[in-house]
Amino acid sequence: MQDFSASPDHALLLLGQLDGRLCNSPATDVWLARARLKGASMLSGFAGVPVSVAELQNWICGRTPPPRHSEGLNDPLSVAALFHFALSAGDDRDPVARATLNISRTLLDDRKEVGLWAPEDLVRFGPAWRMAQMLLDAPYAAGTLPAVAQRLIDARGSLDTPVTEGHLVTTADGRQWRIDPRRFDMGWVLACHLPGAFVAAGLSLRHLPCLVGLPRFLPDDAASLAGEIAAMVARQAAQGLIELDRLEAKLARLPVELEVTRRSKAPLLMRLELAYPGLSKMAVARLLGVSHQGATKLVAQVERLTGRH
Repeated sequence: MQDFSASPDHALLLLGQLDGRLCNSPATDVWLARARLKGASMLSGFAGVPVSVAELQNWICGRTPPPRHSEGLNDPLSVAALFHFALSAGDDRDPVARATLNISRTLLDDRKEVGLWAPEDLVRFGPAWRMAQMLLDAPYAAGTLPAVAQRLIDARGSLDTPVTEGHLVTTADGRQWRIDPRRFDMGWVLACHLPGAFVAAGLSLRHLPCLVGLPRFLPDDAASLAGEIAAMVARQAAQGLIELDRLEAKLARLPVELEVTRRSKAPLLMRLELAYPGLSKMAVARLLGVSHQGATKLVAQVERLTGRH
């Protein structure tokens, strides 16, 4: 018997509940910011360059260079490139999502980072990424999970797989041979645009960055793939509802009556800390447009107001 949690009806019910909650929740902006990092982490594992949400947060907050920048020399692509592609797949028409993306790019501009660390990945994967976006965001005749699954299967066959040139290897005794060209798996490119496919098919109201889970090897059968997508949607929507409850509870516990001036940026910093825990003073200064000294005082003020040490 099929697990009820993986049934399409139950998955879409949970997705609808999450969608509805996000329409009116006071924590929607914080939830989207955190879901964006979770989705990027999920995509990184799919692409063969696994990094955690904590590693992405450390990079965004200015504490470290891009994850795997030194140890991942044989990676199929840079984490900086993957993060850029993941963020760029968002919906610019959603004002809340656009605002949270602007905040993220104030902390760390993924467009500049990919140009610095991995410009070759933009050339290698950019055309396939744009093709996948065009194919998956096109209108759907039926707003169903099987329709999305079939579109994914069709799109997979339409993507050109990037191929690197074979390397010429010379041994110590002078013999040479050429290693076969390296082909790259393109499943993560499709997964980037799966949230957009749900919106285009009318299955969700907004782009939900955590809905990027696909099997590493897509089956050729649409019904089978639809079942796996349903299980993923049910799991991520359920986790998303729990996360939204947690964030709303945290917001409710923040001090309401603050002994600060109307122009104080302490309330804004409290919200930002929920989205990006452990912001450095340098990041706070850049994000809020204050001096480093002002950021130091502001962080100390927030710690005092919230009881953190």
